[in-house]
Order: sequence, then structure tokens, then C-alpha cells
Amino acid sequence: MCLAIPACIEQLISPDSAIVNLGGVRKEISLALVEEVTIGDYVIVHVGYALQKLDPIEAEQTLAMFNQMSKLSDDMGKVTEE
Repeated sequence: MCLAIPACIEQLISPDSAIVNLGGVRKEISLALVEEVTIGDYVIVHVGYALQKLDPIEAEQTLAMFNQMSKLSDDMGKVTEE
């Protein structure tokens, strides 16, 4: 199974690379597979490559779901520890 994560472009380093924010972690990625990306755009990132641009609303909804899943997982861990 592969997991691609939405990330926001924070800085363009060159025509083919950028710095993105992945949940607070800044990471350099390749833009070789996408065109016309600007700062503030969301892209789907898999193993260091932006695969495609993503609608900002869809990206924010996906990130919110990931956040909810993480909180649920944390809460379930606390319950089993008690």
C-alpha cells in the first residue's frame, strides 16, 4: 500500500524542487512530475516527489481527517493503558 500526503509549497528552490510543510516538518521535494506550481499550492507527495497539484479545500479536508485519526489513535492508546 502506498500513502501520498498533501503538502503545502512554502518555498521554490529551483524549477524542479521546493520546500513543503508536512505537518510541521519542512522537507525538500522534487517537482519534476508537476507543472506550474507556486508558493501556497498544495501537492500530493509520495517518496519525495510531488505527484499532482491538489485543490486547497480537498487538501485541508484530508489533513483534518489525518489529524482526527491521529487523535483517535492517541485516545485509544490512553484507554488501553488505564
